[in-house]
Parts: sequence; structure tokens; C-alpha cells
Amino acid sequence: MFTAQHRGGSGPPLVLIHGFTDTWRTWELVLPYLERHHDVLAPALAGHAGGPPLGELDADTLPGAVERAMDEAGFETAHLAGNSLGGYVALQLAARGRARTVTALAPGGGWAPGDDSYLEVLDLQDELHDQVKAIAPRAEALLATPEGRRRATRLTAVNYEHIPAELLAHQTRGIAACEDTRAMTAFARSAGYHLDAERITCPLRVVWGTEDALLPWPGAAARYRDEWLPHADWVVLDGVGHCPQLDVPLETAELILGLSAR
Repeated sequence: MFTAQHRGGSGPPLVLIHGFTDTWRTWELVLPYLERHHDVLAPALAGHAGGPPLGELDADTLPGAVERAMDEAGFETAHLAGNSLGGYVALQLAARGRARTVTALAPGGGWAPGDDSYLEVLDLQDELHDQVKAIAPRAEALLATPEGRRRATRLTAVNYEHIPAELLAHQTRGIAACEDTRAMTAFARSAGYHLDAERITCPLRVVWGTEDALLPWPGAAARYRDEWLPHADWVVLDGVGHCPQLDVPLETAELILGLSAR
């Protein structure tokens, strides 16, 4: 049901990093475009469905596991693209010198210092895990109707009609299978978010949807815009939600390819 990674295509290496409680299949709608130009690796994050065990959780756990996947794939460096938590991890890897470029789609961790609204997001993630775990056995039936698919994507996408029900059912089961949800949210509450932004020297693009219901624009991007990444190429997508790779896959692929081709 869940696999450790996807790899396909040919060309310069590109690593795709999914968001919190998601799976690598969140990239499925953009893969056909990206694999025409890149050797694409999409790993499952540690502690997530299909991914390696979480183990002892610290600031190195998630980026370190992606680094090991890159090493096993023979990627010393790669173009990186990540969504939400995956965008934050991609930027951490850039600070370690592993990125040729980074396209960060609504990266997590960007709340302004003193803005505690991120705690509400972490509480919501805990609640969602409990709710989804209860309905996951009936995912296919619940997603068989347009209303069911609308409810399933209310935090991730504005445009949902084109997203296959099977993919949404897989993601639903992936959330339920993410048994380390509370360990990761507890760590985020205690450790916060930190980025060695001064060590990032590669080209950067940050993409945010104006209708992001999980990390609302512009508040959840404040620290990236004002402190960490003011020099990045900022792209704001009108009428797009938290996961552009699901919401507007062709436009998202073009934004990734437009940066990686530089």
C-alpha cells in the first residue's frame, strides 16, 4: 500500500519532498511533466507511511533521512522541491549544501517570532489524525461522491475535481498510518522552527496560494519574507490552496522546471 520512494525519468537529479502526514504520491500529478526533464526521486519522509522509522527525534531526523535517500540514489546535490513540511526540509537541505535550486511550496515554519498561531496548526494536525484514522477504512466509499472529495481536500486544494478519488483515498490512509504524528507535533511545539538561511546560496523560489487554508498567506510566510528569504523569487498564486501540486499541477510543474532550468 505504501512504498518508500518513487524514482523515474532522466536528466539532472530532482528530489520531491512531501508534507506532514502526506505520502510521496502527492506529486503524482506533476511527475509526468517533471520526469521529461529530470531524474526524479520522491522519498517518503521518516515517520510517515512508507518511510523509514522515526527513531530518536531531533532537528536532524527528517533532513538526515532525505540526505541518506539522496546518497543511496547517487545524488550529491539535486534540485529540490517541497511542500509544507517538505518545503521546510528542502530549505534545511539547502543550508547543508545539498541543493542546486529549491522550489518551496508553502513551506512550514515561517510564522513571525512571537506568532503562536502555529500551535493551533499543530493541534489541528493531531485532531485530523484522529478523525481520519476513524474514517480511513471507509475512504473509498466516502470519496466516491463530489461532496466527499470536496471535504477531503478542504485544507489542501481549491480545485479538486481533477484529483483522482483513488489518490485521495491513498492520502487518507496515509494520514491514518502516520502513527508518529503526535511525536512530531510535540517536538515542533518544544523545538520550534529554525533555519540557517545565511548558509543557503542556491537559487530559491517560494510559491504560496492566496487560499491556503492550512498555512494562510501572508501570515504563515512572514519570517520567510521578512527575515530568512526576502531575496527569493516569490510567486503568489491567486485562488490556489495549500498543495499547488494537487491544485494546479501543470502550473506547479512549470514553476519547478522554470527554476531548475536556470
